[in-house]
Amino acid sequence: MIINVLVGIGIAFFAFVLQTSVAGLNRKIVGRLQKRIGPRWYQEFIDIFKLLSKRSVSHGWIFDFGVIMALGGIIGTAMFMPITSNIVAFQDYDNFFIFVYLLAVGMLGMAMSASGSGNPWASIGVMRALTTMLAYEVPFLIVVLTIINLSGTSSMTGIQIFQQTAGNNWFILALPLGGIVGFIALMGMLGKKPFETYIAPAEIASGPMVEYGGKQLGMLFILHEISVWIEVTLFVHLFLGGATNIFEFLIKYFAVYTLANLISNVNGRFKIDQVVTFFYKWPLLMAVTQAVIAIYFGWVI
Repeated sequence: MIINVLVGIGIAFFAFVLQTSVAGLNRKIVGRLQKRIGPRWYQEFIDIFKLLSKRSVSHGWIFDFGVIMALGGIIGTAMFMPITSNIVAFQDYDNFFIFVYLLAVGMLGMAMSASGSGNPWASIGVMRALTTMLAYEVPFLIVVLTIINLSGTSSMTGIQIFQQTAGNNWFILALPLGGIVGFIALMGMLGKKPFETYIAPAEIASGPMVEYGGKQLGMLFILHEISVWIEVTLFVHLFLGGATNIFEFLIKYFAVYTLANLISNVNGRFKIDQVVTFFYKWPLLMAVTQAVIAIYFGWVI
């Protein structure tokens, strides 16, 4: 058990280092595409460590405890996530529904802390974030339940192995409509445009983040990087066959995050009502159609 915990902590640390590095590289790529030099690829590490060295203002124990709860919940979630089909800390506990539960702990901790700040922009941002979550989770869960039905398991390792078995395709190919819905939902999870409504810096001053600074903001940056790693890794495992080795994982991870980031940089931002209307219209219709086609008619590529 001690070894498992140590491996889990190592996975969480790997998640932070990998995503922070990839995010820095993406800032460089976007800068080049916009004919700028862009920041150094390791600038995000410098920003985080600089924030952790500074003092922060407190708005009460709920504000402070919520940050710790959120970061702890996200680190705990990352510890259960497999990197490849043979690198996993807790072999029998990499169940998709465990990730849904643990991610909620982190998100609710963040919501509790931001609301405790007393800033109306933070409360509006939290409200928008929870509304966006309800919007993208419905079609996404329908697609994931379809995958679980076809693979016969809700284990992330099991779903990877199912796709890696001879005669089976990656689910992004076997369930093309579901793959599109999964990627659109991933954009919502990452808070990428056009689903950046709950951050909206020019509108609500970054929403939930408005009152944070110093150590607390540094912790939230760490939380953000690990959260992004979890969400992108979920997509890789569910739709791209996971990975049999670390190099395959790194290539797939970088490709998925970079594609989402590039799409975000050429889009505007929806209003919150447009976000809900969009997800409950096309992605939901596509998810239900894919489920009916795959489960009731057995039409799988």
